[in-house]
Amino acid sequence: MKIAIIGAGAWGTALAVSATANPLHQVTLGVRDADHLQRLQNHRENPRYLPGVVLPGALAFASLDSPEWLDGTVSCADLTVIATPMSALRQILGILQFVRCPVAWLCKGFEAPISGHLGLMGHEIQAQSAPGLSVGMLSGPSFAAELARGLPTALVAASVHAQVRQALVSAFHCPALRIYANDDIVGVEVGGAVKNVLAIATGLCDGLGLGLNARAALITRGLAEMTRLGVALGARAETFMGLSGLGDLVLTATGDMSRNRQVGLALAAAQTLAQATRSTQSGVVVEGVYSARTVLQRAVHLGVTMPITQSVVALLDGQSTLQQAVASLMGRDPASEPG
Repeated sequence: MKIAIIGAGAWGTALAVSATANPLHQVTLGVRDADHLQRLQNHRENPRYLPGVVLPGALAFASLDSPEWLDGTVSCADLTVIATPMSALRQILGILQFVRCPVAWLCKGFEAPISGHLGLMGHEIQAQSAPGLSVGMLSGPSFAAELARGLPTALVAASVHAQVRQALVSAFHCPALRIYANDDIVGVEVGGAVKNVLAIATGLCDGLGLGLNARAALITRGLAEMTRLGVALGARAETFMGLSGLGDLVLTATGDMSRNRQVGLALAAAQTLAQATRSTQSGVVVEGVYSARTVLQRAVHLGVTMPITQSVVALLDGQSTLQQAVASLMGRDPASEPG
């Protein structure tokens, strides 16, 4: 199987390493920066995004600035995977709009609002920019460094197209990586976006020393927020009890490799937002910071109540202090569960 992966960050590189372990696959990793490409080729390592992981000799590289990339690599691929930040997805989909192979993305979150319109998820961006493509998303609880080291991981291949789900399973299912298929791409995308915002909240909770009781309550009520928004957007409620909902939320909220959690911890330590984002790995986007406002905007537009998300946004925007955010959440009126 010929697999083209666009983007040599941590996740694109880790997935390429994992797929290359199958001797029947031909995997090419597309790199935009010329210096980065040279380092990958010469040293067989990605020190900027995935230090310490040796890149297999069978893994090929190509420059995304070369015209041969689209004609010679993607056009011959059986599957193309976009491993860029959400901010680049629209542009890449536009470039790929006429390819015939299935296309999937790894990025999680919402696009920043454009010209006053609400920010969109990946499948909504694709419907506008490349409606003829057969697309999907690969998501779930996973840190790139663990996948690259061959540690057990489980992900969800989400698409309304059976052939896309099957292509993702064929490309990446292996002894160390289990791929589950799901046709609810809306639910999978909502889970991948909202969990980043909730991870910031959990980092704040832990950084303030509020205790394990508070952490458990925050994650559980955060899952309820995520589910309410997802159902309002057309997802199935049961999707959020799976890997891309509860699974990804637990990992991102509690795992110390989570950049979104680290931002919450840094804010709790009285760092500014600028300091908190700089303290994460250089050049890596903290999607929860950029998605939080859009998540809240979509919720308000649909009449969905998301008090945890609202508190995170108020804090990020400087409209609330840490103490006010906690007091606001704990001071809410009694409510029934589920709900």
